[in-house]
Amino acid sequence: MLRDLLRLFPQPVQSFIESLRTAELEELEEIRLRVGQPVECLFASRSVYSTNPLYRFSVADASYVLNQLSQYSLYAFEEELQKGYITVAGGHRVGLAGKTVLENGAVQTIRPVSSFNVRIARQKIGAAEQVIDKLYDRQTRSWQNALLIGPPQTGKTTVLRDVARIVSTGSKKNHIPSCKVGIVDERSEIAGCVAGVPQHELGVRVDVLDGCPKAEGMMMLIRSMSPDVLIVDEIGREEDAKAILEARHAGVSLIATAHGHTLEEVAKRPVFKGLFEQEAFTCVIELGKSPHPGSIKRVRRPQQTRIMR
Repeated sequence: MLRDLLRLFPQPVQSFIESLRTAELEELEEIRLRVGQPVECLFASRSVYSTNPLYRFSVADASYVLNQLSQYSLYAFEEELQKGYITVAGGHRVGLAGKTVLENGAVQTIRPVSSFNVRIARQKIGAAEQVIDKLYDRQTRSWQNALLIGPPQTGKTTVLRDVARIVSTGSKKNHIPSCKVGIVDERSEIAGCVAGVPQHELGVRVDVLDGCPKAEGMMMLIRSMSPDVLIVDEIGREEDAKAILEARHAGVSLIATAHGHTLEEVAKRPVFKGLFEQEAFTCVIELGKSPHPGSIKRVRRPQQTRIMR
């Protein structure tokens, strides 16, 4: 998995990463590259820095990485620079920071780019096993409309990806039938598509709209692919909320994620306030890092809490 990523980096960075132990490579979460600074590799509870006193990530190195990411076509790369990140093969997300260029008060690009945050995407088969009983309603034999909440690096996308796999394949152990799944993968992180084809194991009943805005993608899938369950990552815009309510009216179940620590915190945002008032979600699962990313902190029923009153 890391082999494809190594080609993005100049040789000193490659050498440092290759020097890590196999056990460390399996737990690696982020690779941080900052001009003038040593390379930083982040794990769940610690960071490791390159120890070569003669090497610091340079302006030339940053240019090299940018050229590798854009395949030497910065013009075609402008949309990614505007968003501040790019997703590469395998679903790995590379965040970008540096000097922003504004036009009419809006960010048009980042040049030069001086920092890169490479977030390692890993499929963890079974990561969603702990939440399945919370998400599947055995009485109605249907999937609940659910929201997975957690701050960054709490495994939201990893769990969501495995939820999509289980919904698609079904579970004989849990007596759950397979369903048609539609994934709107705006940031290419859930399915890790290359040329539109998922690189992660998601089962045979999954249809993916890769790189598509969530709101538009949900409506497109409902109209064209008749999914039983929609899967989307990191909702938060007004248009997302409208599409979610449309999906509910169309009889499609939806499982999504959102940044936040608690149900109460998320429900204060205007977009989510309206969704909870209209009972868009029947189940909210708060995720945390301990004892490992993707761990359940609490399972909440919005209709039973004060936020609905």
